[in-house]
Amino acid sequence: MVTAFGIAPNTSLQDIPERKIVRTLPLPEMAISTDTNSAFWRQENIRRGDTIAAILSRLEINQQDKDNFLRAAKDSKAMRQLKPGEIIHAETTADGELLALRYFYGNGEQFLIEKVDDAYEMSEQSAEVNARVSVGSGVIESSLFAATDAAGLPTSIAIQIANIFASDIDFYRDLQKGDRFTVVYETFHDNGENTQYGRVLAVEFINKGKSYRAVYFQAPDEEGDYYTPSGESLRKPFLRAPLEFSRISSGFTNARFHPILKQWRAHRGIDYAAPTGTPVMATADGILEYSGWKNGYGNLIVLKHREEYSTAYGHLSAFKKGIQKTRYIKQGEVIGYVGSTGMATGPHLHYELRINGVQRDPSKMVMPAALPISKRNRAAFHRDTKELVARLDLLRNANFASAN
Repeated sequence: MVTAFGIAPNTSLQDIPERKIVRTLPLPEMAISTDTNSAFWRQENIRRGDTIAAILSRLEINQQDKDNFLRAAKDSKAMRQLKPGEIIHAETTADGELLALRYFYGNGEQFLIEKVDDAYEMSEQSAEVNARVSVGSGVIESSLFAATDAAGLPTSIAIQIANIFASDIDFYRDLQKGDRFTVVYETFHDNGENTQYGRVLAVEFINKGKSYRAVYFQAPDEEGDYYTPSGESLRKPFLRAPLEFSRISSGFTNARFHPILKQWRAHRGIDYAAPTGTPVMATADGILEYSGWKNGYGNLIVLKHREEYSTAYGHLSAFKKGIQKTRYIKQGEVIGYVGSTGMATGPHLHYELRINGVQRDPSKMVMPAALPISKRNRAAFHRDTKELVARLDLLRNANFASAN
């Protein structure tokens, strides 16, 4: 609306009489749709320890469609490879009907299931995707996940950053406001649309003024891993903690008043307070030495690592399905879930590092270093990672310039 006001020459504004006019203006009628069959696409992030049934529940799929989907997809390879941080795309209606579900689960492979004549038809096929290199940066205000979200980065990138620096930075206790990161990562696009976020290729995290850098490198016929730009491995033999984000509720000590036994005794481990069901990770590669009930430990897992080292995980609410049949377990693999079994007053994980069967304080142990890039791969490493390091330099300079 545009209004023009005319004022006569030499007229005093104070002499103009004021009148208040209230007029009701008719509004156009708004049609509210009550069609519960209208379809729309939704996204749901995969969480650690997730099952497809749990994801369908969060998507509010009705029980009949959930049951039909689980029957149709029971032999699907993709549904057994749910990767934390990746995204499930689902087409649903307002009343919880599942029309289609799509999941890109790695190496350009796509899982697709669609409802056709009230039955689900499933296909697993290669998706036509174009790989690109993307960059991002952010500043910590409260947490890593909040910072990546504010920077428009997905949860999967935040999880990878936390895992890459897990042996150097405690992302629950060590972060400070003003810490910053820059990251170079893969994205895969299908017909111009963002379909999947891939691997972090290079990342720098500045924590408490100290810079930590990592680049990804894979030698021929070997598994890829993360290294410093000079070629030192970032994969420490032991993670700093068996939980991604938690807090220490009781440390390693020779004298602690036991809340159940009501007496002073040594506490030969570290307790991590966390909600029941929080996934527990193996802190190092090893073999399963024990899983079952063990007196005050409740549900206990013991892993045997190289040389004289072993680790124990107590008070678990449950073991990961099929763990008893697994012999070799990789670092970072989920082995069980936080609980309060045995002599525990509340949900927490009791974690022990043992050397020749004797509990030792992990915070005071100097652990052996992982092997650096071998001499035969050193030239290829520097050649392949040179551009990644240059991108980190460019991003860091751009960030500092924008902050001034």
